[in-house]
Amino acid sequence: MYFAALLARTEDGWEASDTDLDDVETLSDLTELAREASADEDTVLVFIEQEDSWFGVVRVDGEDDPRIFLSNAAAASRSSYGEILLTDELLGREPASDDDLDELVDLDGTEDGEPEPSAGFDEDEAAEGSADTPAVPAGPLGDPGILADLGVSARELFSFGSDALAEIADALGASEVLETVR
Repeated sequence: MYFAALLARTEDGWEASDTDLDDVETLSDLTELAREASADEDTVLVFIEQEDSWFGVVRVDGEDDPRIFLSNAAAASRSSYGEILLTDELLGREPASDDDLDELVDLDGTEDGEPEPSAGFDEDEAAEGSADTPAVPAGPLGDPGILADLGVSARELFSFGSDALAEIADALGASEVLETVR
């Protein structure tokens, strides 16, 4: 079960709204959604959580690039919402090129409809991914100082338990507004 909410900082405090991520396909889409939640380009936090598996916080400050923290990147990688947050930059990978598609001659691995022989195919190597692609790390990934100026240190962020988003909201003074959308 997933939970997603936006917390927008205003001069009167935090305002929360639940959000539907069904139409969000990329980090850019999510960032735009967050920016729309703030009339004055104030700080907006996007909370995403998969119950007892992982949580993510995306921080958008005006037109700045979004900052991301994931509690467990490997668990998030197995989630469609988590995959949105796992950018090449966050994973330390070179961004994928549009030219990569041009290098694909035959998408189904056959020539003229005939299957290729499986000589040289190593199932263990295929299961692990290519040697050029680093694995998604288990555990936290991203910017642990994402909330430091708002009163939540990196140490606290790493120590939050199964109800992390509620604990973060409490530390921000936004627990009541978050509960209204939960």
